[in-house]
Amino acid sequence: MERQAGSCQFGGMESQTLPPRPEMLAAFLNRDASYDGVFFTGVRTTGIFCRPTCTAKKPRPENVTFFATPRDAVLAGYRACKRCRPLRPDGEAPQWVGSLLDEVERDPARRWVDQDLRELGLSAGRVRTWFQKHVGMTFHAFSRARRLGVALAQIQEGDGVAGAAFASGYDSLSAFNEAFKQVLGTTPTASRGATVLSVTRIPTPLGPMVAAAGEGALWLLEFTDRRRLPTQLRTLQERHGCLLVPGSDPVLSETAEELVAYFAGRLRRFTVPVRAPGTSFQEAVWAELARIPWGETRSYGQLAAALGRPGAARAVGLANGYNRIAIVLPCHRVVGSDGKLTGYGGGLWRKQRLLELESELTAPPR
Repeated sequence: MERQAGSCQFGGMESQTLPPRPEMLAAFLNRDASYDGVFFTGVRTTGIFCRPTCTAKKPRPENVTFFATPRDAVLAGYRACKRCRPLRPDGEAPQWVGSLLDEVERDPARRWVDQDLRELGLSAGRVRTWFQKHVGMTFHAFSRARRLGVALAQIQEGDGVAGAAFASGYDSLSAFNEAFKQVLGTTPTASRGATVLSVTRIPTPLGPMVAAAGEGALWLLEFTDRRRLPTQLRTLQERHGCLLVPGSDPVLSETAEELVAYFAGRLRRFTVPVRAPGTSFQEAVWAELARIPWGETRSYGQLAAALGRPGAARAVGLANGYNRIAIVLPCHRVVGSDGKLTGYGGGLWRKQRLLELESELTAPPR
């Protein structure tokens, strides 16, 4: 029985359903690039799934079905098209998104309206759909957060609140204060001296990840569909006093480069600096994770014994589950005492694939 396309979720935020079928069908038949990444199409007669922009001959509409993610299509029995390569790193932004983000960065203080998007040849509705699905917020919310991030940087550098407000496009100081608190969870004055983390999404062959970095270190790296992600973000904000804003950071660039090398089998030890604050026991467990060599696994009991706590296997498992820096701190290398795969926040299918990747590249050639 064919699996039906469902909703998708970013970081535990409100689910975004697929656009109406007539809308998707029209976009597919017209190869509308603004829908690239919003949905994927399966062709029943060939068993192949594609991107909306695929240049292959279009099938009859009655033979087309739609999916929210490549994984949904694969689980429904479809294989990836060799022409449009829908299995390239999931979450990779289409060209029009990159161009739009470049426009945002040219003037982060700009206040965007739908007419601005239309002047760039983009449908405001389609832009909204893509950003809601892949970023978890509308484009206008994203650009507003970016503006406030610039203002935050100015305030932390010693500028006055009023100057930062007007420089970021706000005509009213009260409106600026309200927006600042709504987006960043604190007041402009209280933000002085806070730890600011730049947040971005990084595409990988196993799905997009969200990363946060600041003060020269990586603080978070999680798959965007992990259920615990909202909790992890709140922990950084509430327990560790971090402010999260969209943006770039040298550590984020380094992380993205090392992930590419890791999945290509060229990197077996991450060098990106990490900062993982937690309880003393959690930090000890996470440090032990970093010592598990590439291509090897440890049981929860073995980790507990290495920490001098042989009876704390369950506590080790709980600490493992709270690890906020997936892959780099390799909690996927921890298995049950019988060698079987046990819980993994990113999903057991990802844990299996990560271990397969490492074992395949560790095994001697035949």
